[in-house]
Amino acid sequence: MAIAEYDVVIKRDAMSVYDFLLDARNLPSWRAGIRSIELASGAAGTKGAVYRQTVDGTGGRAVCGNIEITEARPGAEIQYRILDGPERTRGGFYLSTEGRSTRVRLAVEREPRGFLARLKSPFRRRMKAEACPLERLKSVLEEQAGL
Repeated sequence: MAIAEYDVVIKRDAMSVYDFLLDARNLPSWRAGIRSIELASGAAGTKGAVYRQTVDGTGGRAVCGNIEITEARPGAEIQYRILDGPERTRGGFYLSTEGRSTRVRLAVEREPRGFLARLKSPFRRRMKAEACPLERLKSVLEEQAGL
């Protein structure tokens, strides 16, 4: 099992950050490689909601990576899992208030399969890259607030 964690402090209140993260249709604004995303089933932003997502794969081909929200605690936590594709990732956003700001921690875990299971170092680098877009999230949310 490979695990990566990353956190940032965003100058926005926890509910604003939570609401933005909960709507998976916001992902393309801060994550690279997402070609399309739409609600496929369930109520948007609730436990059990499934989003149909197409992302860039190897060699520039499109890969399906549908997302299911597995836990949603307002202002505090959003957990998800990737339902299909070559790598099944599970992760969560964990929010805590720090004064007028919000600390967002992203924890991601993935079980390498096949060839990747033998290549621990490149796999861990990819996991860290999975968590690092939080810096872009911070920029997007603070720009929206005019900070």
